[in-house]
Amino acid sequence: MNRATKAEQYLLDKIRRGDEQAWSEFVERYRGRLFSFAQAKLSHCADAEDAVQDTFVAFVRGLRTYRGDCDLETYLFTLIRRKVIDVYRSRQAAHVCLIQDAYQPADSSSTSDPFTEIAGPAQTASWYARADEQQYLRKAALANALSALVDGLKESLNFRDLQVTELLFYCHLSNKDAAAIMHLSENAVALIKHRSLKQVRKHIAKLKLPIEPSPSNVEDLLKNVWESQRLSCPKRSTIGAYFLETLDPQWHDYVQFHLDVLGCRFCRANLDDLRAQRTRSQGKQLRARIMESTVGFLTKPT
Repeated sequence: MNRATKAEQYLLDKIRRGDEQAWSEFVERYRGRLFSFAQAKLSHCADAEDAVQDTFVAFVRGLRTYRGDCDLETYLFTLIRRKVIDVYRSRQAAHVCLIQDAYQPADSSSTSDPFTEIAGPAQTASWYARADEQQYLRKAALANALSALVDGLKESLNFRDLQVTELLFYCHLSNKDAAAIMHLSENAVALIKHRSLKQVRKHIAKLKLPIEPSPSNVEDLLKNVWESQRLSCPKRSTIGAYFLETLDPQWHDYVQFHLDVLGCRFCRANLDDLRAQRTRSQGKQLRARIMESTVGFLTKPT
């Protein structure tokens, strides 16, 4: 599981102390990719800008509760996704579906956390504290197990199995739909799924944090954690190398699948932001070249 880095924690500590320069640096670092994400989902530029603003407001207001369990980018994308959903609910706006949207199950409208225990009104404060701690431990165990799975597939360059598990656990596709996209048999997809779940259960068993034995329940938990933690998303630097066409062929093909077939909204937002940065940089360079080559021809005041 990708936790907040030391550099991110250092920046946050400065922000918590009220350092305006640190806050300005933080906003400048993340606003572009957040805006790209919001703009891709909302039809009006003003709505996207409002969503980004509300995201930063929500972040700074809840800064004391941020524990660094996930990296800052993942946390911010979680916040802005909620803001975009709020806009949909308030305006009932239509949106363009990517693969995750197109294959959403019928009951996917629920936003509840599957780890959350349903308690009656008679539960005590200590019960809630224990339930919250158990929820945290289960989520951490699943995230660690899935991270180990993803890291192993990437290290071995087994991108076929990684793509299949993304389609199953990130996009919530059925074996049949995943098989059609990957041009594999359903039996092959089922085997990859079985192998992945077996590895995850084995990892969790070592931690001695039992999860409900029902296979369907385990899969639901895996899907939720995979999406919330963005476990397979390439690093921003990797997306940058893809944009500059400097990645090895196997990595290039995988990132292209993640961006264009999977349609990961978070990584596409990063790519759009990198493109915009390059355009701005090229514009500045061109302006400098024009000024340098023309300033000598300006008429000096007499």
